[in-house]
Amino acid sequence: MMGPKQVAQRALFYEFNIEDHVPADHLLRSIDRFVELGDMREHLAPFYSSTGRPSVDPELMIRMLIVGYAFGIRSERRLCEEVHLNLAYRWFCRLDLTDAVPDHSTFSKNRHGRFRDSNLFRHLFEQVLARCIAEGLVGGESFGADASLIKADASRYTKVDFSGWSAADAANRATQEYLDTLDDAAFGAATPVKPKAISPADPAARLTGANGDRPFFAYSTNYLVDL
Repeated sequence: MMGPKQVAQRALFYEFNIEDHVPADHLLRSIDRFVELGDMREHLAPFYSSTGRPSVDPELMIRMLIVGYAFGIRSERRLCEEVHLNLAYRWFCRLDLTDAVPDHSTFSKNRHGRFRDSNLFRHLFEQVLARCIAEGLVGGESFGADASLIKADASRYTKVDFSGWSAADAANRATQEYLDTLDDAAFGAATPVKPKAISPADPAARLTGANGDRPFFAYSTNYLVDL
């Protein structure tokens, strides 16, 4: 016999527990067992004002970023939408059904503000690394290194001689900060070799003909893996 047509009806009261709707074998349950952010508030305390409106919980933002990294959500705008809709994401971020999800602009504000000023991401990375060492996942005795080329979003037809290129005097703050970063040892200044040509659209990219075809602007991403 055909069942009755389902019609959504608003109930006055609901009994709902997000915990019951997250599968036991869900990836976030495995990750959650190892996420310890207890001392993060103490680390960030000097970078918050003692007055004013309460800020967005920094642990919530870090948990949301972990969700983005774990599930390949590269857009923070989309990340906020996914956390709003997905029960497992809400459970991992300690959000109830009625709790609001932070606006996507909150991430960039904190990333370029107190997160960078406090060196929070390095602090968290070192904590994770220490935990991996304690769990026996990192030995520190044998390593493997590999590099891959990532094509840059820059045309080889727009290249200019490095010696004759300079940033415009009217460059905005964000552009100037980016160019200053290229002088850091972790970026362009990692080698004393100066390129012959660069792309004005992406000065960090380098022209290469490593694939045996026509040269193109690219990045070299290097991975160091503990074996």
